[in-house]
Amino acid sequence: MIVMKFGGTSVEDAKSIINVADIVKKEIARTPIVFVSACSGITNQLLKTATLAGLGKKDDALQNVALIESRHKKIIKDLFDVKTTTLLNKHITASAEELAALVSGVAVLGELTPRSLDTFASYGERLSSFIIYHYFETIKIKSVWIDARSYMVTDDQFTKAKVNFEATHAKLKEIVQPQVQNGYVVMTQGFIGATPNGITTTIGRGGSDYSAAIVGALLDADDIQIWTDVDGILTCDPSVVKDAKKIKLMSFNEAAELAYFGAKVLHPETILPAVKKNIPVWVLNSKRPESTGTQIVATPNTEKKCIVKSIAYKEGITLVSIVSTRMFLAHGFLEQVFDVFHKYEMVVHTVATSEVSISVTVDNTKNLSNIVLELEEFSTVTVSEKRAIVCIVGDNLRDSPGIVARIFNAITDINVNMISQGASEINISFVVDEDDVDSVVIRLHKELFSNAATFTEIFE
Repeated sequence: MIVMKFGGTSVEDAKSIINVADIVKKEIARTPIVFVSACSGITNQLLKTATLAGLGKKDDALQNVALIESRHKKIIKDLFDVKTTTLLNKHITASAEELAALVSGVAVLGELTPRSLDTFASYGERLSSFIIYHYFETIKIKSVWIDARSYMVTDDQFTKAKVNFEATHAKLKEIVQPQVQNGYVVMTQGFIGATPNGITTTIGRGGSDYSAAIVGALLDADDIQIWTDVDGILTCDPSVVKDAKKIKLMSFNEAAELAYFGAKVLHPETILPAVKKNIPVWVLNSKRPESTGTQIVATPNTEKKCIVKSIAYKEGITLVSIVSTRMFLAHGFLEQVFDVFHKYEMVVHTVATSEVSISVTVDNTKNLSNIVLELEEFSTVTVSEKRAIVCIVGDNLRDSPGIVARIFNAITDINVNMISQGASEINISFVVDEDDVDSVVIRLHKELFSNAATFTEIFE
């Protein structure tokens, strides 16, 4: 059994859906479970609809509902004959009426709750999977449509619900596994789940990848395939570095670091369930299925060892520097600092310390002013905005003589605000001004990947 997840651009229109069906057909012998995202742009449109309703702009919200309805009916018209189109359009109309009723309710109350927001957001995956399932049936792919809310059990932290793995596993064995064993292609949705009481939840943006990985891990899949609109994981963002190389093979740890530090192909948490079960993850291109993609495994078996695999970056970073002349040998200072960040549930990305200071990076400034006020009770705090983290990821960086010199010699004229390596053997990260990030990344790629062509087992 394999798990195949198709992202929004892979199911954005009728042509893309036909392409997805062709890809799935080739894997039928491996009994795939197919996850689909909402059609490209639909989730954003649903969230906008919800926001407008919460602001009392009912007419604008309803106009959005009409656009969503029209988009899906256009796809249906392009995929099916007249009889089937008429039948499926009834379902789309009914869903649009449900959304309209939800809009009216939220607009009347003048309040958009996280619970309501999740209900709005869930419609994208529900509609796309419904259409694709019926297309599979039309072309004689033996399939079954299963609502993810029937097996993906979560808590009630709406918009960012946590999955109950034990309960989900039990539901999967009861609902999904028998269908797979009977030879059906299971069509289902990423991103959405439900509480034990059946209330709709979502597990956060990018959660479709995570959903697929969870199911793959719990049902011991042979592979987890993430189908996107790129050929795989690249050595750098191709919008910045035009000659970025495709990485054919990399480790789970490397992929997780890249995902965490801004690589856009994978959701950061996608890797975790696969790592625990040692299930290979493939990143593939639905627009070019002939491409070999990127395989992510626990320990790549390569004859040659290449040090650097990729460069990632994350913009919109704020650097917080905390200085105390009393820090030297002061028991409990670090604990004090991080207790404050913990109190406000602030995620810290990188950390650097000296005898009298701590520097940390964050990408969420929602409660930063309160954090600063509390930190200033026992230290001096400086906040620097519009920064970016640049992250170099690869094999055994910590124990590779000369690699740090190569990195920083390439950017001698760039102001580096902070450097962090820590205990990781595969990551060197540093902070620069946001305006400098493109130049930094271009120079580093030229320096570090000049010999990539000699590692044909790793790069393409």
